[in-house]
Amino acid sequence: MIIDVKNVKYTYNEGAEDEKKALRGVSFSVEEGEFVSLVGHNGSGKSTIAKLVNGLLLPDVGPDGGRVLIDGMDTADKKKLFDIRKTLGVVFQNPDNQMVASIIEDDVAFGPENLGLPSKEIRERVDWALECVGMREHAHGTPFRLSGGQKQRIAIAGVLAVKPRVMVLDESTAMLDPVGRAEVLDVIMKLNREQKMTVVMITHFMEEAALGDRIIVLKDGLVAGEGGKEIFRDRDLIHSAGLELPLAARIAAALRGRGFDLPPDIVTAEELKEALCR
Repeated sequence: MIIDVKNVKYTYNEGAEDEKKALRGVSFSVEEGEFVSLVGHNGSGKSTIAKLVNGLLLPDVGPDGGRVLIDGMDTADKKKLFDIRKTLGVVFQNPDNQMVASIIEDDVAFGPENLGLPSKEIRERVDWALECVGMREHAHGTPFRLSGGQKQRIAIAGVLAVKPRVMVLDESTAMLDPVGRAEVLDVIMKLNREQKMTVVMITHFMEEAALGDRIIVLKDGLVAGEGGKEIFRDRDLIHSAGLELPLAARIAAALRGRGFDLPPDIVTAEELKEALCR
């Protein structure tokens, strides 16, 4: 497995009056090449996990704090952090916070340059990463004139240029309009299917979550459930976690209640369209 989170606990402001236990003993693993969706209501611990798997945060100190292993490397081992961050890249919610240069190709080159790669290889990686996200024609432009979706694609290219084996997206579409969201999701799906990149997508959009091979539901800092898209049949689980079923699933359920003979596992708009056409 490429990610192994073992009984991890994390407390913000430990010992202070405003102490908050974000994770209370979370365990899950991700196999190489998988597309895993991590869902939960605000405050469930999703973004904390994104920072833990990249070593930006460490589990609570002590034998009961748990461990995070990335390709067998413990994030608590400072000597391994460089290799961990080469293995796993994170794209955060606001792409502006990840921009470091005023020219797009310079921004994408930032990661490979910090790896100390030869100029020729950096050039190849920048061109490849921009091609992957469909932004090569903007290489010499400035990111500050791009749409939100385009900026996020540049942020993804910056992570891609390091050539990680895992990409974690922490609410990376939350600030985008439907067009921008579709652009980013298309890139993510392409990377997973064609490049065989492991993807962990943290989201509260259930339509996005349904794209994953596996869905992990977080509630109050714990894993409340996990499985394939059949997990959406468990309405009690989804609602208890403060989430809603995907819109297509809700429409299908309403139509079944009106006598339509529709399959019980409809989750996406495409599946609903095909079922209705049949």
